[in-house]
Amino acid sequence: MTILITGATGNVGRHLVQNLHAAGHPVRALTRDPSQADLPAGVDVRAGDFTDFASLEAALEGATALHLLTTFGTGNTTVPDSRDLVAAAVKAGVRRVTLLWNGYAGPVEAAVEDSALAYTHLRPGEFMSNALGWAEAVRTEGVVREAYGEVGHSPVDVRDIADVAALALTEDGHAGKAYVLTGPEVLTAPQQVARIAEAIGRDVRYEAEDREGAKQRMRAMGIEEEAIDYVLDWRADPPEFASQVFPTVAEVTGRPARTFAAWARDHAGAFQ
Repeated sequence: MTILITGATGNVGRHLVQNLHAAGHPVRALTRDPSQADLPAGVDVRAGDFTDFASLEAALEGATALHLLTTFGTGNTTVPDSRDLVAAAVKAGVRRVTLLWNGYAGPVEAAVEDSALAYTHLRPGEFMSNALGWAEAVRTEGVVREAYGEVGHSPVDVRDIADVAALALTEDGHAGKAYVLTGPEVLTAPQQVARIAEAIGRDVRYEAEDREGAKQRMRAMGIEEEAIDYVLDWRADPPEFASQVFPTVAEVTGRPARTFAAWARDHAGAFQ
């Protein structure tokens, strides 16, 4: 069973490729630049892009399972030609698909639900790895600046998302499910900062930021305007599920979801 992973070098995709490959599954990884992929030896790395439909059709040949992004790029652009893409997947012989959303169901999900594919929705809230955006300021100034820091979120480790996806792609019993994926606790930005400080063994202070200040900081990071508004709107007023704790990771994988403190320890090097 060949499993095609779109977004194979992204936050979730990279871990998913590694998980499936380590478990002995034939994995095909789709990425824009295979020369920069840095994926395990033995993974079938293919060049492809959602804006190049022919590359997607070529990558689908012989695949029987598919991990599919619903948006791509820094601007959260919706994957185009979704119904044609789903039809191509069915024609190629794909039977199972996992769909990683961007916070809202859209045309890709609708196309898959209208098809004969056995689908599993992956619906995470905030990623713990978003905190890596604070790394440079922590290293150089010992400070984190963030807007809407008083709003609690239940961030999830991308490794947990990948673990759930791997099971959904390789086991029965997940078809038709919509898995809401969160971490095991609701945390504000200052609470996340405190856990990072503990992990690296140094003081890190939190400074509240207004929306315009956050926009200027994110523009300087090269983030597109549309994505900036999306992120800030999510942080200011997250969907109800994103500030709750769901037991999905534990129910699907049989082990507790990783904590933010554990994530911070594992990524301490980025902040030092």
